[in-house]
Amino acid sequence: MRFTLQDCTRDALQLLQRLIAIPSFSREEDATATCIQEFLHERGIPTERRMNNVWSCNRAYDTAKPTILLNSHHDTVKPVSGWQSDPFTPMMVQENNRMKLIGLGSNDAGAPLCGLIASFVYCYERTDMPFNLVLATTAEEEIIGKNGVESILAELGSIDVAIVGEPTGMNIATAEKGLVVLDGLVYGSAGHSARVWERSANAIYNALPIIEWFGAYRFEKVSPRLGPVKMTLSQVQAGTQHNVIPDRCSFVVDIRTTDAYSNEEIVAIIQRELRSAIPDAIRYEIAPRSVRLRPSSIDESHPLVQTALRLGHTAFASPTMSDQAVIPYPSVKIGPGMSERSHTAGEFIYCDELEQGIAGYVGILEALIAEQNSLSFPHHSSH
Repeated sequence: MRFTLQDCTRDALQLLQRLIAIPSFSREEDATATCIQEFLHERGIPTERRMNNVWSCNRAYDTAKPTILLNSHHDTVKPVSGWQSDPFTPMMVQENNRMKLIGLGSNDAGAPLCGLIASFVYCYERTDMPFNLVLATTAEEEIIGKNGVESILAELGSIDVAIVGEPTGMNIATAEKGLVVLDGLVYGSAGHSARVWERSANAIYNALPIIEWFGAYRFEKVSPRLGPVKMTLSQVQAGTQHNVIPDRCSFVVDIRTTDAYSNEEIVAIIQRELRSAIPDAIRYEIAPRSVRLRPSSIDESHPLVQTALRLGHTAFASPTMSDQAVIPYPSVKIGPGMSERSHTAGEFIYCDELEQGIAGYVGILEALIAEQNSLSFPHHSSH
């Protein structure tokens, strides 16, 4: 059965309301995964599932054709303080002659998720597509967990390019920064604060030159697309009570990486430069939690990007991270909603944004279908 675009748009809004009403914190997305499966099954679309990840292929899937992955996530962060309504009760409000839907996850990434689902349903029965579509609705994006999209990549078959649904105002992100989180630990010697001690016994004082180094250091290379590597000291912890000199001071550094360096190179540079800058008498340890969350980019000459640009979507480089970091083939990030609404009290999406998002997704796919005689996907490669 073919569904009209109007049917798919109406159903997407209803699905989004259903999803908002189901708590789906990262690692706790079982019920929303089931909801998405039921939604697709009601429309005659079979699904596969692994843990809380659900995926499906278009009916006329052909291994001889290139494949586009449609991916977004159905997990959310926990609600912050400041909500004036129940975050899990979808609420429609009229504002300046526009209807907006308020609820946790409505913007990030409920609207992009439901928009991609609607686009997949709309195209599911088509036999004229010069490519396959694989829809993957995935878990643990908010924590970039290993049981999210990364855990099912082998199940999805050969993928040539991905459309990742995130709130971008339907602008198209053709590059995205990666992430390295460093844990640091600086040592001192514990003792009673009333006694006279050498400054070097206090781990907090020992940590100060290291903390100052992170604030002042600038990496030499700057990415033409993603700009400079950005380091932010985001956590510091020391001491247990007022009258004890702390023998340890721990800190965390958030590093947004670019394609100018590999994540491993960045860690090596930091460790080398710190050894040169910090006196040998200061004992410290620096270690990355992981180097797997890499920056991503796609050549702007790619047919998918060029088609989107011709249709009026604006390309940009994104400072925020998504599942693109663990998707090992070319990808773009695009979706209805605005990034600045994510993780806020009173998170919302305008209904016309969802409608326009679906029209935008479908418009890109239909333009690619219309260009099928000249369409040629470059062979996929790692980011």
